[in-house]
Amino acid sequence: MTQAFYTGISGLKVYSNGIDVVSDNLANISTPGFRAYNAEYSALFENSLASASSNLFQSNSAGVGAQVQAASMSLDQGSLVVSDRSTDLAIMGNGWFGIEQDGVLLYTRAGNFTFDADDNLVTNDGYHVLGTIGDNISTDNILTQTLGEVPLGDINTQEKLHLPKTLAYLPEPTTEAKFIANLGVGKEGYKVITVGASVIDGQNECNELKLTFTRSAVQPPHGIEWDVVATVKSLDGQTTYDTQTGQVVFDESGALISSSLTTIDNNATPIAIDLGSGYDGIVSIDTPVVSGSSVVNGTIGGDLQGYSINKNGEIIATFTNDRQSSVGRIAVFHFQNDQGLERVTGTRFTESSNSGQALFYKDATGENIIGTEIANFKLEGSNVEMGVGLTELIILQRAYNANSKSVITADEMIQKALNMDA
Repeated sequence: MTQAFYTGISGLKVYSNGIDVVSDNLANISTPGFRAYNAEYSALFENSLASASSNLFQSNSAGVGAQVQAASMSLDQGSLVVSDRSTDLAIMGNGWFGIEQDGVLLYTRAGNFTFDADDNLVTNDGYHVLGTIGDNISTDNILTQTLGEVPLGDINTQEKLHLPKTLAYLPEPTTEAKFIANLGVGKEGYKVITVGASVIDGQNECNELKLTFTRSAVQPPHGIEWDVVATVKSLDGQTTYDTQTGQVVFDESGALISSSLTTIDNNATPIAIDLGSGYDGIVSIDTPVVSGSSVVNGTIGGDLQGYSINKNGEIIATFTNDRQSSVGRIAVFHFQNDQGLERVTGTRFTESSNSGQALFYKDATGENIIGTEIANFKLEGSNVEMGVGLTELIILQRAYNANSKSVITADEMIQKALNMDA
C-alpha cells in the first residue's frame, strides 16, 4: 500500500512536469525562433526479481516510481513565415545568430531584427546582432571601396553591425573610353561618321564625348585616311570643355594602322581615347555602316537605396546609381552539441560545458563560412507541432488523472487498514 502511495505521488510530479513542458511549447507556437522541448523520463527505483520456470530464468522488475530525466531541445526546422522587412532573417539549416548586450552573449534562431536610433542592427529589446563589418565605410558615411564580399572574421572578433542610414557612393570620373565602329570607305555617302559616349567628370556631371570622322580630302597611296574631331560638351550642349583633332589611318583591308588622337580633357579630368588596333576597335571596311558603340569606365555618384542580405549572410548596399557593394556579413555560430545549450528564454540560449564553445565552419581553404543559408524577408516560426502537442497533452493529463486515482485508492486502503486495527 505504501509503495502504491509513493508511486502515485511520483507519477503526479512527473506528469505535472510533462504537462508544463508541453503547455509551454503550445503557448509559444507563434513565437519566432522558439525551440520546443521534449520531456524524457526514467525509473526512480527498480527491484529486480528472478523466477525459474521450466529450467529457464526470467528476469522481471518492479518499479516504484519515475522521474523526469531531462528536457531535450527539438532541433527540427521551424516553418518559414514571409515578412515585409528586409531585416527579418531565417537560418535555413543548422546554426544560431549571435546577439550581445552589455557583455552578455546569447544565441538565438529568432531573426526578427531592426535598426536602433544609432543605426545598429538589433533585436526588439536592444541586443546587438553580431557579425563582421567591412573596412569600406568611412566615419563620415562614404563608401571608400567597392567590395565583392566581406570575409567572415575570427569568432572572437565579431562585433555589432553598424549600418548607416545614409551612405554616399562617390563619383568615379571616366579615365578611359574605347570606341568600336565601322566607318566604311566613304566613297558613296557616309563621308562623315559620328560615334559618341557618355562620360563622367570629377564634379559628378555626365557629359558627352563625341567623335566625328570625316574622310580626308587627300588620301595616301595605299589604304584610307580619316580626319577625326573629338569634343566634350555638357549634356545641354551649352558648355564645351575641350576639342581635339587627329587623323586615323587604315590599310587596304580596313585595319587601323595608326591614330594621332590620344587624350581629351573632360572638365579637368583627362580621358584616354582608345580607338583600338587592327580590327579591334575602329575599322574602315567596305561594308554597310552600322551604329558604333563605346565602352567607358567611371560612374556617377549615388546615394544609399537600402541594404539586402543574401543567402551567404553578406550585407549588400545598393545605391541610386545602380552600383552595389558588400559592407558586412552576418555571423552564424555553431556548436558541437546544440542540445547542450543552456536555455535562458524560449528563444535564447547560452553556451555550456555540454554544448562546447561556439565555433565557425571553415571551407576547404580554411576560411570562415556561415555553413548554412540565410533568407531575408522571412522568419523561422516555432518548431512546435500543434497536433503532436495536443495529443501529448491529452495523454499526460490522463496519466496524471490515473496516478491521482492511485493515490486516492492507496489512501483509502490505508484508512481501512487503520480502521481494522481499531
